[in-house]
Amino acid sequence: MAETIAIASDHAAIELKAILADWLRESGHEVIDLGPDSADSVDYPDYGYKLAAAIADGTAKKGIALCGSGIGISIAINRNPAARCALVSEALSARLSRQHNDANIIAMGARLIGVDAAKDCVTAFLATPFEGGRHQRRVDKLSTPATAKEPA
Repeated sequence: MAETIAIASDHAAIELKAILADWLRESGHEVIDLGPDSADSVDYPDYGYKLAAAIADGTAKKGIALCGSGIGISIAINRNPAARCALVSEALSARLSRQHNDANIIAMGARLIGVDAAKDCVTAFLATPFEGGRHQRRVDKLSTPATAKEPA
C-alpha cells in the first residue's frame, strides 16, 4: 500500500537518502525529502526536528531518518512526543519496532548499514502493522510526560 513517507538525513547519509527516496518513489510511495540537498556539513538535529514535525503535523504518516550512525538523528527526533523513532540495523528490529512500539519513524546509520540491508529494514517497517493489544498501554505512555512514580 502506497504511503506518504518523509525522509531526512545529515551530510553523512545524503547518498543513502537519495537511493532510498528514488527506490520508494519507484515503489509507488509519495516521498517528502526534507533535506539536506548537498553533502555540505549540516547539523543532524535540525533535520531530525524537521522530520519529527512532519510526522506530528500529519504531513507524513511514516518517516525515515539517516545520519552517520543513526544515533544522533534518532535522539533529536524522539524529543517530539508525537514521534516514535527506532534505530534499526536489520529487518527484525524494523518489524518489531512496528509490531510492539508502533514506531512511526526508523533511523539508520549510513556508515553502518548497506543499501540492501537498509531496503530490507524499510520494507519490513512499511509492511508491518502495529499489534495493539497489550502493547497499546505502553505506547500511550510514550506520548505523555514521564512521571517520577514507581512502576506498579
